[in-house]
Parts: sequence; C-alpha cells; structure tokens
Amino acid sequence: MDGEEPATEIEALIQRLRLHQPPPSPHAGDPSTAATPNAGELLKPRRAAVLICLFRGSAGELRVILTKRSSSLTTHSGEVALPGGKVDEGDADDAATALREAKEEIGMDPCLVTVVTSLEHFLSKHLLVVVPIVGILSDIEGFKPVPNIHEVDDIFDVPLEMFLKDENRRSEERERMGQVFTIQYFDYEKENRKYVIWGLTARILIHAASIVYQRPPDFVERRLQFNLPKYSISSSGSAAS
Repeated sequence: MDGEEPATEIEALIQRLRLHQPPPSPHAGDPSTAATPNAGELLKPRRAAVLICLFRGSAGELRVILTKRSSSLTTHSGEVALPGGKVDEGDADDAATALREAKEEIGMDPCLVTVVTSLEHFLSKHLLVVVPIVGILSDIEGFKPVPNIHEVDDIFDVPLEMFLKDENRRSEERERMGQVFTIQYFDYEKENRKYVIWGLTARILIHAASIVYQRPPDFVERRLQFNLPKYSISSSGSAAS
C-alpha cells in the first residue's frame, strides 16, 4: 500500500477487501437437522458480531477503534474489546449487529462506516460464534465518541499493523483438552494510559491484520480449537472473551 495517495489507498483497500471470501464457518450448526421441526433452533449456537473499524491515522497508518469494557460489568470487566455483541432478533445480518452495537457502545453513526467484508468466524471459550465485520471510517473527524457508561470505560485506537509485529508483544503457552495453545498479549500505551489487548480480541485482530496487510505475523500462533457440542442449546457468553 506504500506510495499511493491516502484516499486512493483507502479506496484500493476497500475494493480488495470486498473481494475477500472467508472460509465456510465450521460453527454454523448441524445441517442434517434442517428437516426436523424446531431442531434448527435447538442446535443453533449463540451468535455475535464485532466491528473492526479502520481509519487512516495522522501519520498515514491504518488504525482500529477499541474499547475498554466497564469495570462494573459482570463478565470480562475492564478488558479491551472490539465494539460488538450478540445478535438481536431484529438485526438484518451480522453487519447490522456490529453497527448497532457500535452505536450503542461508542456512539458510532452507522452512516460513517463503509462495511466492506466479514472475516473468518471465531468460537469463544463460551461457545459463542463471533463474526468480525470490517468497516472503513473515511472521516475520523466526523466520529464523536459517546461511550455508554454502563458498558464502556474508555474508547481508544491502535495501529492495526502492531498485531503482526513482535514489538510490545508477549505470549504465554497453556494446555487445555490435550491441546497446547498460545495466548498473545499486546501492550499499548497512549496518553499515559496502558492497555493490554489479548484473548479473542487479539486473535481476531491478528487475523484481520494478516488479511489487510497480506502477510502472516512475525510470530508463531497456536490456536486452541473449540468444538461445539452436537446438542448445544444457544450457549451464552461475551464477545470480549
């Protein structure tokens, strides 16, 4: 993307990402139950969507908007997350969910965001299927953050490319269900505030950065593979985990 004018570069990125085709989700439920009355709903896992909202920073770099969840929340309090949450019955699609949640959480006007693609689906440890939606914010000056004090303590942004680099990164190996996997932690400081981006949010952003910059990260990733129980009934959970 180097060497292009910023507007041209963003337009080229939008066009390229619109051609991106994520792999079929392995967490879409059991299609063999489609002919059984009510079985589809019984076996359908809970679904959420998060917004990866990208914009051009003052130095020309791509940045992504993040939140720090309210310390008063009962789950994942104080953790860094992407704007997003569970699907509501009235949502037309995953993009509608992500945009609605971004408006509710941080005051993001959906009219400011150009939705360009969805990415590979992720499964949280609570068996919540999380769909990342990539959107481009062309006019960062038009975004006036309004945090929902019941859900968000802070709104900030970071360079997207940091999720491909070894700088300010640490990792921890763990074992669960016989699988060894790596948890990535990215440390970021802005205006004397320190943030740690890790867990599912970090995994999603590593993947997003790999798609946007068309290269793998500078470090090795070992993911834990969760499997949906065959007869799981709408498992609950948070998109931040």
